[in-house]
Amino acid sequence: MSWRVARVSGLRDETPSARTLVLDVEDWPGHVAGQHVDIRLTAADGYTATRSYSIASAPDVERVEVTVERLDDGEVSPYLTRDVIVGDQLEVRGPIGGWFVWRPEEEAPVQLVGGGSGFVPLMSMVRTHAARSSSAPVRLVYSVRAPDAVLYAGELARPPGHVQVTYAYTRAVPEGWPDRPRRVDAELLAAATWPADRRPRSYVCGPTGFVEAVADLLVAAGHDPRTVRTERFGPTGGTR
Repeated sequence: MSWRVARVSGLRDETPSARTLVLDVEDWPGHVAGQHVDIRLTAADGYTATRSYSIASAPDVERVEVTVERLDDGEVSPYLTRDVIVGDQLEVRGPIGGWFVWRPEEEAPVQLVGGGSGFVPLMSMVRTHAARSSSAPVRLVYSVRAPDAVLYAGELARPPGHVQVTYAYTRAVPEGWPDRPRRVDAELLAAATWPADRRPRSYVCGPTGFVEAVADLLVAAGHDPRTVRTERFGPTGGTR
């Protein structure tokens, strides 16, 4: 898979620590919701650092959006979230991935469960669902630390008609919120996700511990493990 030149055509701050980069990629072949790209930075002395980032946008012919969560001790994310400006060029390789993907022609109910920046590839699915006017019903559970950490808050405030959103705030809740801070547990999943007899296709993405816990809860609730697709990330690897 070859590296391509990507020009930064737009920047959008999503939260105090996360930024979306809009990239115009030469000869981009198109992607499927749920895939990711590698971004490579090269220093003046020739040193390179490469990280993988999930694609946030719906499929487009030439344009790709990635949302990067800054890790203050990281090699790549501080540069992408603080120093990159419109007009800069980056090296991009992709799209990558064929397992954790959703195609709008699928009609089965869709269950999305995201933790933190693991929500990014799920947002690509939500946007693809809207862009293709999919009739597949979608339920989304989004686990996030606090209201100011919600990615794409404006879009999620107006989800498409077939998308139902449930938040699990783990540390602080919005003013007037009817629930306490909580993590995703069996009770919340039972109330907010599709029951197993609807045979949804489930997508779970986030830190390893979160993904393993949610996947186990879904299986314990009767979901076929073959219908539960997972994507994990960590501080030194995986997609972001």
